[in-house]
Amino acid sequence: MDWWIYILCCSDGTLYTGITTNLERRVVEHNDSNRGAKYTRSRRPVQLVYSELQTNRSQASKREYALKKMCRIEKLNLIERNKRNL
Repeated sequence: MDWWIYILCCSDGTLYTGITTNLERRVVEHNDSNRGAKYTRSRRPVQLVYSELQTNRSQASKREYALKKMCRIEKLNLIERNKRNL
């Protein structure tokens, strides 16, 4: 099963990082349901600004941890580099 690591930009400009097996469903949950993370519920709407695919949950969790340890500037640079490569 494939796992996605993603970064959302919240309405207040903060960034939220998470993992999921279904990226589209998860973004909808963050925006429209109580199944979204508590952090994003008060910062709606959120917008998907970055995602990357991993082949298993272990790898996804490790990458999520690495992204969460990044400072804001590093995350913004990652997002910008990804936009240029699309």
